Amino acid sequence: MLIVVAGSTGLIGRAIVSELREAGHKVRRLVRREPAAQDEHRWDPPSGTIPRDAFDGVDAVINLCGSSVQGRWNAERKRRIRASRIEPARTLAEAVAEYGIPTLLNASSLSFYGNTGDDVADETSGLGRGFLAEMVVDWEAATTVARDAGSRVVLLRTGLVLSSDGGLLSLLRPPIRLGVGGRLGDGRQYVAWISLPDEVAAIRFLLENPDISGPVNLCAPEPVTNGEFTKALGRALQRPVYLPVPKAVVRAVLGESADELALISLRAVPRVLCEAGFTFRHVDFDAALADVL
Repeated sequence: MLIVVAGSTGLIGRAIVSELREAGHKVRRLVRREPAAQDEHRWDPPSGTIPRDAFDGVDAVINLCGSSVQGRWNAERKRRIRASRIEPARTLAEAVAEYGIPTLLNASSLSFYGNTGDDVADETSGLGRGFLAEMVVDWEAATTVARDAGSRVVLLRTGLVLSSDGGLLSLLRPPIRLGVGGRLGDGRQYVAWISLPDEVAAIRFLLENPDISGPVNLCAPEPVTNGEFTKALGRALQRPVYLPVPKAVVRAVLGESADELALISLRAVPRVLCEAGFTFRHVDFDAALADVL
């Protein structure tokens, strides 16, 4: 297959490009700077500018664009978070529709479900509340033009990706190693996680299985609580995790984002992937950490 990948410089993007090429697929990358390699094509999502020749003979498009949501939010930061996702999704969906490309795999987030508490959320669960949930609705809606044109659209609702090369683990390791890490709040909130190898394998699985469309939860079958997560990370790094961080402190540090990132409970499961026969490499959280750290 010939596949166009947008967002190829991110954690998941780099890994999926490598995986696809090793599997024998051909990849073209969309970049926002001057092309530095033959497989690169420059585009500009805010203006909708995209090179026609980038889509010649293409079988599928994978869109992984989106800036980090970590840290404090203000009005401008929230605007950038939305724009970095919705503008590329809309531009690519329009291109997929215009050029008759059969498949679009578009990044999305488990934040769609909001705070699930102890309830389990799968792809049939309804919309939650909050800035991120509302943003995901608009993000996914930006792909509608491709679906309406007859293309297969898969929405990659991804959880916390475990990797030693970046992501949230790179932020959590330093305080744990210094002995000042601990659970957030009461630690009972659930974390829906997936290892980077499983994230990449799942995207390839969805790419190569034409019968699957719509939202797909990309997370391990067994979510863990924040308390379990923190203890496991301490074990993996051989450090104690004695100091819980009160909710008030988390909110003071993160502001509005605290309740949607650090204190939210997301007990999501990958029903579609499991029913389709996808085999996870990492189901046990401790084993996943041991492999990726």
